[in-house]
Amino acid sequence: MDLDLARIDEAARSIDPQFLNTPQYVDELLDRTVTVKLETANPIRSFKGRGADFMLSTLERGTQVICASSGNFGQAVAYAGRARGMRVQVFVPQTINPGKQARMEAFGACVTLAGADGSAARAAAAAYAADHSDVVFIRDGLQPAVAEGAGTIGVELAAGQTFDAIVLPVGDGALISGVARWIKAHSPTTRIVGVNAAGAPSMLRSLEAGHAVAIDKIHTFAEGISVRTPIEESVQRARKLVDEMVLVTDEAIAAAMERVARTLGVLLEPAGAAGLAAIATGQVAGERLATVLTGANPRPEQLRELVTRLAH
Repeated sequence: MDLDLARIDEAARSIDPQFLNTPQYVDELLDRTVTVKLETANPIRSFKGRGADFMLSTLERGTQVICASSGNFGQAVAYAGRARGMRVQVFVPQTINPGKQARMEAFGACVTLAGADGSAARAAAAAYAADHSDVVFIRDGLQPAVAEGAGTIGVELAAGQTFDAIVLPVGDGALISGVARWIKAHSPTTRIVGVNAAGAPSMLRSLEAGHAVAIDKIHTFAEGISVRTPIEESVQRARKLVDEMVLVTDEAIAAAMERVARTLGVLLEPAGAAGLAAIATGQVAGERLATVLTGANPRPEQLRELVTRLAH
């Protein structure tokens, strides 16, 4: 296992405090107690700042960093890079959420449009890195430090609590691997449940196969967890750490977004609500559950749809 408990502990003490100790609330769903951790109360409105900041802390000031992102990871790298005096270039798909692109640029990143989807953007970033030996290419889900930074969420969830299961959205896999690494060491009876969108079941299919598997097409509005081909290293970590994977429909995600808007006043993006959607649809066993609301950067049309639902 390449994720180190000591480094997760170090991350919990060294990451920018703006990303740490996020609020936790108790909700009652299906007559069960659900702890909901809000990872949107920070400058990028996403949990990604934890992993990006810890990863960049391992690099020298002035390093040029590149990454590919559909939005939140790029924002995180841009924000952490600016704070640490690093030049950041983010390769994004042409379908990028315009709000996310604007925030990357506001944080000082150079944003390069590259291809029709996330796979094309990653390919463009990899090609650039191959031609520029002086840059560091960070892939969400590849470098252990990214997952270890995300693992600090597990440190905070586990403090003084024990859960039957922790339910987490899965895109590139850094979040679930990092959290699971800490939880399995400190609460081995707690099950780790991952959630894919039904229209993008790449991690579920990969775990079934035992290796990274590409899916042909993606059919979901949850762009933050829309991954066609998971990174092999991330799949192998998940094989050791994740107990179960479930799928949620876009309709279930939309209902969870509405629930959070009504109860917490937070306007999530679809991927941010996937864990709660799995619990609300009864797919996760246990009386004491926890999930993480991972991001609140919806597209304009998603925001309009959510406001319409709230008006009825």
